Amino acid sequence: MSLAPGMRYVRKYVTTQQHSARHVGSGSVEVLSTPSMILFMEETCRVFSDEHLPEGQTTVGVHVDVYHVRPAPIGSEVEIRSTLLQFDGKKLVFWVEAWCSGTLIGYGLHERAVVDREKFLSRVKG
Repeated sequence: MSLAPGMRYVRKYVTTQQHSARHVGSGSVEVLSTPSMILFMEETCRVFSDEHLPEGQTTVGVHVDVYHVRPAPIGSEVEIRSTLLQFDGKKLVFWVEAWCSGTLIGYGLHERAVVDREKFLSRVKG
């Protein structure tokens, strides 16, 4: 595996109506919802991890501890910056930040567990 602490990955998203607090039910305003910001953070970390894991392995989210500190309007671009803090072969811990128009709008920690895709799916089915 080529994953090591200190590695960074950035991914950009454009917010749409389906990402709004009103649409997902987490609020009544037309701004980026906290659940959608967390989705962007998790997806960024998953995509980064998948690029570096052996075939047949993937990651699943196991913990999220983030703050959503500023709003982002619908239609805006949100940049997610992730930094791998720890990796022990089974668990990855990321520092994640969400930025919109040069302003930090969210930050925190996200943990993912490395799993064998087929074994994981067989446990879910069985």
